[in-house]
Amino acid sequence: MESTLKLYSFKFVNAKAYLFASLFAAGNLVFPQLAHLIPMGGLIWLPIYFFTLIAAYKFGIVTGLLTAIASPLINYFIFSMPGAEMLPVILIKSTLMAVAAGYLAQRTRQISLMNLAGIILFYQGIGMIAELAISGSFMAAIQDIRIGYPGILLQLFGGYIALKALAKW
Repeated sequence: MESTLKLYSFKFVNAKAYLFASLFAAGNLVFPQLAHLIPMGGLIWLPIYFFTLIAAYKFGIVTGLLTAIASPLINYFIFSMPGAEMLPVILIKSTLMAVAAGYLAQRTRQISLMNLAGIILFYQGIGMIAELAISGSFMAAIQDIRIGYPGILLQLFGGYIALKALAKW
């Protein structure tokens, strides 16, 4: 189930990094709005992370970080979502995801379910510890696992399908 990935890795001074990050951040604006049409949709589908995963895995850490930071901030300032209390946690988790995805893709140059599972375990595991430290609530810290498992599965399998579709591009 592995395939070779043609990678693009941009620097912060490269205009393409900002262009692609803008496109993926736009996806991270639309997808959460669609998810929020469903009661508890944001908590269930974890939509703010999906395009960050794709951006970082395909276009590198810089594009991933730009997407990871811009997406929640733009969503917050335009739609007041995520709530101010959740913004630090989402920024931490998004940043962890971008670094892990960009690093692992660069290192392995493979699209595989194992790579994606490792990225998800990394950002969720460290993210849960951060959320516990910030919120002081164990239940809040494990919320993505308890409620958001459909979103995690979407990241794993949907991310795999999206990356396979982008592999030749």
